[in-house]
Parts: sequence; C-alpha cells; structure tokens
Amino acid sequence: MDSLKDMLLSYSRSGVYPFHMPGHKRRELPFANPYTIDITEIDGFDNLHHAEGILKEAQERASSLYGSRRCYALVNGSTCGLLAAVCAATKKGDAVLVARNCHKAVYHALFLQELRVTYLYPVITSNDLQGQITAAQVEEALRRDPKIAAVILTSPTYEGVVSDIAGIARIAHAYDVPLIVDSAHGAHFGFGGGFPESAVRRGADAVVMSLHKTLPSFTQTALLHLVSDRIRAEDVERYLGIFETSSPSYLLLAGTDACIRLLAEQGDELFSVYRHRLEAFYEQTRDLRYLHVLCRNDWQEGEVYDWDDGKLVTASPFTGKTLHRKLLEQYRLQMEMVSAHYVLGMTSIMDTEEGFSRLAAALHAIDAEASGEQDENVRYLRSRRQGEGFTARMYRSRLREMEIHRAMAFTSREVPFAEAEGRISADYVFLYPPGIPLLVPGEFIDGEFLEQIRSCQEMGLSVEGQANLSAGRIKIVYF
Repeated sequence: MDSLKDMLLSYSRSGVYPFHMPGHKRRELPFANPYTIDITEIDGFDNLHHAEGILKEAQERASSLYGSRRCYALVNGSTCGLLAAVCAATKKGDAVLVARNCHKAVYHALFLQELRVTYLYPVITSNDLQGQITAAQVEEALRRDPKIAAVILTSPTYEGVVSDIAGIARIAHAYDVPLIVDSAHGAHFGFGGGFPESAVRRGADAVVMSLHKTLPSFTQTALLHLVSDRIRAEDVERYLGIFETSSPSYLLLAGTDACIRLLAEQGDELFSVYRHRLEAFYEQTRDLRYLHVLCRNDWQEGEVYDWDDGKLVTASPFTGKTLHRKLLEQYRLQMEMVSAHYVLGMTSIMDTEEGFSRLAAALHAIDAEASGEQDENVRYLRSRRQGEGFTARMYRSRLREMEIHRAMAFTSREVPFAEAEGRISADYVFLYPPGIPLLVPGEFIDGEFLEQIRSCQEMGLSVEGQANLSAGRIKIVYF
C-alpha cells in the first residue's frame, strides 16, 4: 500500500493542473529542505505567543503591507483566527449579528460563547449564487436590537462576492459595534491587478485572511489583522493562546514571511501578469454556447457590491459533478469546488499561461459535445432565474426553536430521516466545500429539507454531518 508521501509525489508528477488551493499551485519557490529548518522555540528564534524578536518583526512586516494596526501570524488556518476574534469581541450570552453564509468556524465560536444570533441572509442572485450582505440589512438589524455586540460577515465569499465593507463598517461603528470580516478568500485583495480593496483598508475592525488560499503560501498559513481598538488586542492574544497550537510550525511561519516579502518586493509585477492572463482567459471563453464562465456582466444591480473574477465559476447544462468529472478525467484539470450546476476554479499569481489555456481548451471541447442533449437540465438552469434554484432552496431561512448551545446541551439521538421530520436538529449539516451550514442545531427539520439532502447525494455532492447522512440518518434533539 502506498504511503501518503508516495501518493502526494505521484500526484505532483501526474500532470494534473491545480485550479484549487493552495495558491502556490505546487510551483517550486526558493525554500530550504524542510527537515533542515524544522525547529521549535529555541534560543534566538522567538515565541509566536509572546513575540518579541524575529517573529514580531515578521508580523509587523505583514501589518505594514496590509495596513493594519496589529497582525498575528496563524498556523492553524483562518479557523483559529475567527474563533479568537469572535470570542474576544463578545461575552458569554451576548447578541450578535451574523451572515448566514459564514464558515462553520464562526458557528463554533457562536457555540463556545453561547451567543444569541440574528442571521443576515445574503441576496440570492439571478445566477443562483449567494450574493452580498447590504449595509441596509445591517442597519435595520442593529436598529431592531441595540444589544448586538458584534457584526460578523464573510467577504469575499467562496465564489468571490464582495459586500460593501466600508458602508457596513460606518453603520456598525455608528452603533459602537465592531465589525469582524472573514476574508479568508481575500488575502490577495489590495495589491492591484483590478482586484477589490482589502477589508483591512475598508474599515473592518478585525479581518481574518488565509494566505494559502489565494497566495503562494503553505496550507494552514493565515493572518489575523486588528484595525482598531474596538476589539482589545490582549483579549485576542488570550484566545489565540487557547485556539492555536503551542508548538507552531516554523516551516509555516517561514513560508508566511516569504509570501509577505514576495508581495512587498514583486507584487506589482506579479499581479500585472496575473491580470493579463485572467483577461485572456475570459476573452477565450466568451463564445461558449452551453457552458458559461461567469463574468461581471452576469451580476444584476444590487446582487453584489464587487466581485473577485479570480474565481472561475463555470455554469453547466448538466450537473456540476458531471462537469467536474469530465475536466478531471478527460483533461486532467482538478477544480476546487463542485456545486449542483457549476464548478469553481481558484486562481492566483502563480497560475501559468499554459494552465489557463488548458482550461479554456477543455471547456470548448466539452461545450462542443454538449449540444441539445441536456434539455431537461437546461430548463432547470433557466428556472433558477425565477428564484427557484438550488441555492435558493438549500440556503433558505429555517424555523428555529433554540440557540445552538442549548440544542447541543440536550441528549441527542441518531434517527432515520423518516423519524426526523418535525424534530429539532442536534447537529450541523454542511455542503463541503464551502462549509456553510444548511441546517444548524436548534432548527427544525422539515420534509423538504430531507428531500434536498437526498437530491444532493444523488448529484454526488458532499453532504456532511456527525450522523451517517449517506445512510439516511440524522441527529435530533431528544427530550
């Protein structure tokens, strides 16, 4: 049986092109043999949780590059940064305003702090994607509940949708409430190349970003920025001491610093080339007949504030899983994410002209074979424009009986779907990726939702929960 190392080496030599994270795209960058530099906190090498020397300097370099007051290097990914930021900004039992399309790490923080949640639901776009959270939504929610202690949003989303962070920040601050932005997919913002400005410079109080998603940095490397004093640094540091490993990898920290230095020294040139390659790709794929690569003209007014076109969202007249399989098996192109009716490819400054050309050629070849044989699915796609699409159904508002921490405090039982209808969920149900919950503990399970789970499974989508969902079982609150 092959070892994991053998499998990784085999994959790296396979010729499969990575339209997925990490953002270094497996291209070799100047770096030492990892075994020769893998150390712990020894003399002269500082301590991440009490940085006073070389690690403090590296974090200050990142802070200066992005424009934050303080920056914390994270080796447990954006997850530990989100946990720390939310916990530092709130007290047990506080009320918070949360975008429903936040990553599951935010929901874990809600549970740990026993927070009372008001959800903001993003616009469902004409393309059946989750769009922006608007400043008006935030203002209305804060007006209704003056006890809200923090606002927590995701911008950009997995598909690159950006909300009006500056406008939302102004409103939150008018109510003396901090704004936390999960910008895990936005570490490349603010460096030119036609990309949106970073949430750090748009007025958010805390911003978490994953370097490894869209930049040349090792998996798990991320940053937590503090931009104001609305969230106390000492509280953030205390919670990072809880959620982040006490034995941080110096390999990951060195990779983080190498990424920051690369951006500082060569960012303008790298992003200029990146933009040229992206625009060439969009031009090459404009004439597709049955497939469609989402472009700026596809957004209607009010659906997004801005958009990261480095996310290649390709809609398909057949299921996303079918397109994903064709791209991988026939053209050796590994995409990042598959949904019901589209696949998503992630790009970065490290993508090559050859990689973009291969994808454009593959899409044209698949498009030429599609013809009219997928009429039923084409009709399904058209129905999305009437607000009846997959995303609109899967991510709709659900009736809630209790907060997350209360639901998870009760005894739970795993039952067949047939016994779950009308009961209260004791577990999350996610489509993964992107890790946004379809169902949250404390919400009612209805028959429509159970049918939707079956549909996801039939389409080959990855539906996750603690229970054996693939066997038609789900966890309920039992009392």
